[in-house]
Amino acid sequence: MNAELGLRERKKQRTRETIARAARELFAERGYHATTLPDIAEAADVSTRTIFAYFPSKEDILFSDFPLMREALAQALAERPEGEDALETVRKFILSLHEFEKSDLDEKMRLCIESDETLRSHLRARLAQLEELIAPAIAKDLDAADDDLRPQVVAASLTAAFNVLSERGEGPRGKPKTEDDVAAQIDPVITFLRGGLDALKEPRTARRR
Repeated sequence: MNAELGLRERKKQRTRETIARAARELFAERGYHATTLPDIAEAADVSTRTIFAYFPSKEDILFSDFPLMREALAQALAERPEGEDALETVRKFILSLHEFEKSDLDEKMRLCIESDETLRSHLRARLAQLEELIAPAIAKDLDAADDDLRPQVVAASLTAAFNVLSERGEGPRGKPKTEDDVAAQIDPVITFLRGGLDALKEPRTARRR
């Protein structure tokens, strides 16, 4: 029974990946808005009904990697080593996203999103979901009160930095980014935010006087 269930799940995952790959290739070739769900269904050799079984909308296909990214960040924050603050965990997470070589298709999807305000808005909405993971972790580090705005402000700053990094897809001289390139960009942001938090740290009871 378990083997059968595992086989079924692997088949579903392959179908999902096939749909996403076919859609992205069409987005790159024709443009996001010019590509229809029937176009994607034909390219993936599935029905439009099958597409809806995996993706509620065309937008969800474009951002098909995001649920895995969100899950990975949630796990990283939940399992961070004792003594490691949320800022360092997020830093490591951002660097980990650049460990894998980006394909030409990945770059085309980045440009597709960057060149369209509607898609950029969809991306910002998804990044807001990451804020919802980061802010509670920072609040825990600070032992912050419920009305303390610092965790949310810092989380928003981190996701804004992540957004800017995503938009700047190339490294120096137009070459693909290395991990060192990403670290050089994100580390000053982390240092700035940590410095601000450290300067404002004080016992909760003192803040309420």
